Order: sequence, then structure tokens, then C-alpha cells
Amino acid sequence: MIRSVLIGILAVAIVGTGFWGYKEHQEKNAILIKSENNYQRAFHELTYNIDLLHDELGSTLAMNSRERLSPSLAEVWRITSEAQNDLGQLPLALMPFSKTEEYLYKIGEFSYRHAIRDLNQDPLSEDEYEALQSLYEQSGEIQNEMRKVQSMVLRDNLRWMDVEMALASEEEPLDNAIVNGFHIINEKVDGFSEVNFGADASSLSTNDEEIAEKLSGDSIDDQEALLVAQKFLDLSSVDGAEVTETGEGLAYEAYSLTIPDEKHGTNITMDITKTGGHPVWMLNERDVDVQQISLNEGSENAKAFLEANGFDNMQLVDSKQYDNIGVFNFTGLMDNVRVYSDSVVLEVALDEGDVIGFEGIAYLDHNYNRDDFSQELSIEEAEERLNPNLDVMEHHLAIIENELGEEVLCHEFYGVINNDTYRIFINAEDGKEEQVEKLANAEKIYR
Repeated sequence: MIRSVLIGILAVAIVGTGFWGYKEHQEKNAILIKSENNYQRAFHELTYNIDLLHDELGSTLAMNSRERLSPSLAEVWRITSEAQNDLGQLPLALMPFSKTEEYLYKIGEFSYRHAIRDLNQDPLSEDEYEALQSLYEQSGEIQNEMRKVQSMVLRDNLRWMDVEMALASEEEPLDNAIVNGFHIINEKVDGFSEVNFGADASSLSTNDEEIAEKLSGDSIDDQEALLVAQKFLDLSSVDGAEVTETGEGLAYEAYSLTIPDEKHGTNITMDITKTGGHPVWMLNERDVDVQQISLNEGSENAKAFLEANGFDNMQLVDSKQYDNIGVFNFTGLMDNVRVYSDSVVLEVALDEGDVIGFEGIAYLDHNYNRDDFSQELSIEEAEERLNPNLDVMEHHLAIIENELGEEVLCHEFYGVINNDTYRIFINAEDGKEEQVEKLANAEKIYR
């Protein structure tokens, strides 16, 4: 009797152990399948976005209308942001791919800075058109290599989980076909001739390694990232949101969030750093209807958004309107001195007045205390260096980057000659004329 009972208990234990092992195996397989699906989705979306990038860059070269060129350049920026997001979700950390990441970043920054520029008043220079032509040709080469890798993945049913294991292994990781393909792409980008990005080239120096060094604060998990997003966007709920890690393709770790915008039937996408929970960028791609508020009202909404999210001591320095969207550039203040590299850019929909775009990469990289700068020249002494025909309307102290990429303290003057408005920077230490810019005659806000 006892023997029968023991045999029964043993049989139940064996069956239970087998069931537990089977269930654990199923759960492990489910996790692997989910990871593989995420990798495949990110890869194919990356390939698609590289196709779009090449096409959109080609469109900018064919355009003759300034009204169409600015939105097209803004679209290039959006596509590169999506491509960078896709790239960050792939397991490429253990292979050199930094040149391709840097290439995408520079295209995005170049296109965005020229998209928010008034191209009627300050059209693209010959060098900038040549830069666009080079970027178009180079993106075509990347597109061809990406399609080769994609064709190989589809034809041979290659798995990204094998890539992850190959990269983690010390046994010749480059034997993996996908890794080889991406290595070829990175080498091709490394061999591209240097593109002349024009006068704003010094502002393209921000990279993820610099940001990683300067991030501060406690590490957050994915649920805390959702709370950061909910507060940042002032949402009542983030139900249905998806959170993924950007992977190790970036020097800093971050979460990529996709949040449903049920009111408009679209999604809000944004990146938040793990360290400190800092928003990096945000974009709501909803359609914007007929304009209901002025550009000035939009700027007030943008400023209120910044203040609500702890961006203190920020001052509006530029505002432009494209269709029914206002684009606002705010720069940081340090003891009433403008620090132009410490800036954020916001987009406000002028139908409902909500913020639909945020770019804070420069702020993350440059928001720190500066050493005291030497002001040798008074305002009056600096004015003596100006064109005598300039009618000065406004003055500030400002820190900008000179041609060598060094930060210098300047007297910033706004003035008028023959109904045209200019901004002129005079070095506050040696009196050198650092920059002269002709501004658009738009809704300039004097303070």
C-alpha cells in the first residue's frame, strides 16, 4: 500500500516537473520570439526609412519653391530621427557602427537647422546645395547596401537572435552574414568624403558620447519612464503606450516610447534617457487644421510648456511659422547672458495651441555652468565697432561658438539698415566682429 502511494507521488512529481519544464521552455521561447520580432520590425523599418530618406533628399534638390523646401527639410529631419530610433533598437553594440550613427545625426541636424531658417531671406548657399547633393548620393549608397542585407535576411530566413549571440561570442563574430553587411555599410560611410555643412557646422558637434558623459540623476525603469512622459506631455493617461529600450547602439541608454493620441488618432513618439529620466525629443505627427491662434500666442504656449517641465531661465530668441505650425527656439540664460548652444526647439500646432514637437539634444549636451568670461569692452565701446549706418534697436550679452568652435562672450546687437534687420556679435574681449546675420522681417520679439 505504502509502495503504491509512493509510486503515485513520484509519478505526480515527475509529471509536475515535466509540465513545469515544458511551461518554462514555452515562456523562454515566447520571450525569444518577441525579441526576434522586435529586432525584425526595427530592421525592416530602418531599411524603409533609409529609402524614404534618399527619396526626400532627392526631392529637395528638385525643388525651386522656398515654401516647399523648408517642409521637405523638416521631413528629412523626421525621417532621420525615426532611422536613429530604429538603429538604437538593434543589437549592434559590440560592432563598430558609430560612423553610420554620426552620419544620420548630422543629416538630421543639418536639415532641421535649415528647415527652421527663413529661406526667403536667407536661401541655401552654393556650398549648402552641394552638401545636399553629396548627402543624396551618399544616402543612395547606404540604401543599396541596406537592400542587399534585407534581401539576404528574407531569402535565407536569417535571425537577429543569432546576430546577438554571435556578437556576444568571442569566436569570430564577423562570420555572421548580417554583421558582415552592417560592417560593410559602416566602412562605406567612413569612406565618404567630408561634407561641407555650411556656416552651422560647428553646431553639429553634439554626439551621444558627449551626452552620456554629462547625464546626471538616478537610473529609471520603463514604468518610471512612462510617468516622466505622462508628466512631460500633461496627459491624463498613458494607457496603451509601448516602451522599448533603445539598445546599446547609443553611448547613453534610453527608452523609446510610443503613446497613443486617441483624440487625433495618431501616436506620440519620444525618447527618455535612463539616467535622470531626461526627455531627449518628442514628436506628434498629427494633422494640423486651420490656424486658430497667432504665432505670438503659440510662443507663449511653448514658454509655458518649458516652465511646466522645469526648463527655467529660457528666453525666446527666434520664431517662425510653416503652414499652421509655429517653430520656436529658446536659449538658456546665465546671469542674464544668453547661452546659444544651451537651447531647445519646440513646435506648436496653431490650430489647438498644443506642443507637438520638442528637440532637447543641445540642451542635454550644453546645460552646465560656464567659467567666468572676460568682458573687456563696454556696450559703448562695442557699438563703435558697428557699421555707423546701423540703427541699434536692442542689445544683449551672449555666449556663442566662434569659427574655431570655442565659446566666446559677445555683445549681441539687433539693428536696422534700410528697413532690413541684422544681428551682429562683437567679441566682448577683443572687439572682433564674430558674426553678422540678416534676419527675416517677421514677428520679432524685442525684450
